[in-house]
Amino acid sequence: MPSPEESNATPEIFEQYAILSVRDLSRICAVDEHHIVELVHEGVLAVVDADTTEWRFTGEALRRARLALRLERDLEINLAGVALALELLEEIEQLRRRVRHGL
Repeated sequence: MPSPEESNATPEIFEQYAILSVRDLSRICAVDEHHIVELVHEGVLAVVDADTTEWRFTGEALRRARLALRLERDLEINLAGVALALELLEEIEQLRRRVRHGL
């Protein structure tokens, strides 16, 4: 599967339609596959279909993985802290959307 850099798709379209394996995600994010598994176990990433023999992720997981890895690297936050930070960032974004739409 071509990486987002190799594709002509916009990031939004890629996130909406892409399905990635653990190998794809680890290669694109330049981390070991074991680290992707750790992100799943900590609740940072969600698996699309856990019943198959190989985990699959949406393009949204790519965005979350990159953000999680940046938080982990730049701010030296452990995985539990990364999961909490992502949850809080998503809650802030939801609140901002509600304010913009007057809800």
